[in-house]
Amino acid sequence: MLITTPAIVISALKYGEADLIVKAYTYSDGLKTYMLKGVLKSKKGKFKASQFQLLTQLEIVANHRNQGKMEYLKDAKVLHTYSSLHTNMVKGSMLMFLAEVLKNAIKEEETNPRLFEYLENSLMWLDLHDKIANFHLLFLLNLTRFLGFYPDAASKDLPYFNLLDGVFELGSVNNYCIEGRNVEILRQFLGINFDALNGVKLNQESRSNFLNMLLLYYQLHIEGFKKPKSLAVLNEIFS
Repeated sequence: MLITTPAIVISALKYGEADLIVKAYTYSDGLKTYMLKGVLKSKKGKFKASQFQLLTQLEIVANHRNQGKMEYLKDAKVLHTYSSLHTNMVKGSMLMFLAEVLKNAIKEEETNPRLFEYLENSLMWLDLHDKIANFHLLFLLNLTRFLGFYPDAASKDLPYFNLLDGVFELGSVNNYCIEGRNVEILRQFLGINFDALNGVKLNQESRSNFLNMLLLYYQLHIEGFKKPKSLAVLNEIFS
């Protein structure tokens, strides 16, 4: 079926001498994988490699056979031209990290308009703002809402947070119950949007510890989720 849809580039892997294998999260059909033949060598071809930088927002025309195999693009154009995401070193490092998380976290070939809109709006916010040291923390926390394991905040005043069940507890009930500073930070992030990030004051150590907790949370709830290799680069940027 020929589809025209917005799409967000999740990864682009060189294949052979001239081809690209692109994973994109589409508005119409969720996660899709495309083979782009000759894009790395052809100067007169329909596509340019620069169109498929990480988390670029595109409008694509594709023939979706929906058989669990690679699809083929017929056309693609940049839908939103970022002003800073691909030129600012700090934002570029964060982009690499976020794209790797999304590649590990999103598995399904099915439409999820609310998730797509969350990604679209979050990336636009990141592009337009400069105070972003805590952006990735709130991004990951709020992403869990669309992946099915957002923390239950009904009893958020309790001292422990149970990573395994996603609930606050009066006491420790398993090996994945945490307390202390990470729970305090979690409470601060629950229910806020990106415009409220400046109100959350964290030093580098607190930020790193909370991020590691979030990644463990992902590992417990997403089968096969791996800690991103780009984490070391991100930690270096914010150290």
